[in-house]
Amino acid sequence: MQGRSDPGRELLDTAALAGHLVPAGSVYAFLAEHRGEVFPNGLFADLFRSGRGRPSVPGEVIASVLVLQTLQDLSDSEAMQALRCDLRWKVACGLPIDHEGFHPTTLTVWRNRLRASDRPERIFEAVRGVVAATGVLAGKTRRALDSVVLDDAVATQDTVTQLIAAVRRVRRLVPGAAQLIADRCHAHDWDDPGKPAIAWDDKAARDVLVSALVNDANTLIDALADAEADQQASQALALLALVAGQDVEPAEGSDGTDGRWRIARRVAEDRVISTVDPQARHVHKTVQARQDGYKAHVAIEPDTGLFTTAELTQASGEDNHEAVVGLSLLDNDDELGQFEVLGDSAYGTGDARAALAQAGHTAVIKPAPLRPAVAGGFTIDEFTVDEPAGTVTCPNQVTRPITPSRTVTFGAACRDCPLRARCTTAKTGRSLNLHEHDALLRQARRDWKARDDLRDTYRQHRPMVERSIAWLIGPKGRCRKLRYRGVAANDLWLHHRIAALNLRRLINLGLARQPGGWAII
Repeated sequence: MQGRSDPGRELLDTAALAGHLVPAGSVYAFLAEHRGEVFPNGLFADLFRSGRGRPSVPGEVIASVLVLQTLQDLSDSEAMQALRCDLRWKVACGLPIDHEGFHPTTLTVWRNRLRASDRPERIFEAVRGVVAATGVLAGKTRRALDSVVLDDAVATQDTVTQLIAAVRRVRRLVPGAAQLIADRCHAHDWDDPGKPAIAWDDKAARDVLVSALVNDANTLIDALADAEADQQASQALALLALVAGQDVEPAEGSDGTDGRWRIARRVAEDRVISTVDPQARHVHKTVQARQDGYKAHVAIEPDTGLFTTAELTQASGEDNHEAVVGLSLLDNDDELGQFEVLGDSAYGTGDARAALAQAGHTAVIKPAPLRPAVAGGFTIDEFTVDEPAGTVTCPNQVTRPITPSRTVTFGAACRDCPLRARCTTAKTGRSLNLHEHDALLRQARRDWKARDDLRDTYRQHRPMVERSIAWLIGPKGRCRKLRYRGVAANDLWLHHRIAALNLRRLINLGLARQPGGWAII
């Protein structure tokens, strides 16, 4: 059943004995005075539907612990040690000075209950309610969109390691798989989680091992395809099928039917990089910087630095692109209305600009730089597009039609063109692929070049956005390394993190409790 805090102070109440030592204006002092108002007992009532049993830790106490834990980036054990030994934590949570804290798994149980509920982000929503009550965002119609890559909590696995781990998982979770593996799968000693002892510098030996592992995986998949399995078993089989196919291809001279395989000479799109966390992905935030993990997408009010909405997604895939997720963040903003939307070039796709315009938003988004086909040569903007006529005219004044698939081919016209050296190196001549919203993209590039107000607005507010992102990842980037596996668990952490940051920011802005409610003074 749900536990409740006793409104009366105990004899050894830490706030009474040492509350004066806690700095005024700190998160600790604020929670000591107002935690019950920000996180009332009713906020967590649905997590404990039964009125029987031993009372849980009071919701306002756990919420305060989760806020402080994510604010300081502590593990569960470290958080419980702080609750046991740090007077500031005891004051913030309303505990007596001799309180021994709770077992670290208490936090795990609460996070699991929150994640499985209909409102997993309720702690963030509670703080967002305080933000709304202060009116600090009233009339502020700018929103900055940004994202940051967060490193996953697991080690990236190579193909052989993933195959062995996936087979071992099937053996553990799928009924009947253990006996099947013992009888028919002999590529490896499946009791050994490590790699087989082979000559790893011998390509032929590697190919033989990969072939044997893939064939064993295919044997299991075929034999267990129609077996009755629960959700965990089905997921284990699906993961094995994915791992067995994403990194391999038929060996040279083979079509795959003879059981000869090799590591593919390419990287699979949306590749699973670990069987321990199948949702972690490779990501290139820039051409040079590659990371493994997830993307945290955020919307920020750039005058105050407050986070208005956030979402954590897999790091790759079209549905997880900044321009796609950014639109959903605007739709989930409490201050519904039309915004001036700031963003870098990742948010400047044609589809995103069209969607922003349709919703009535104003885009202040830096266009992506154009890359000419020849260094120093003509870009697509130097080709004149006539949409009503359905034609494109090149710099040499040659006009060609736009096909239904929105391609334009100049072909033979390039053969003797005096401008060819500045236009293309292709033997078949210059061709273009026009975006569906090409006119919108061209206008955005013209506006960015011609309008000082757009560039000035972007430059004025970008530093605060960068500062908010720096708060999110913490000093020296220590919060960039995630502690959990999977999108759901890490998304919950992200919302707790920005709830804690928003609360701290509100306090720094002058948050106070007035007779009429919350206010910034």
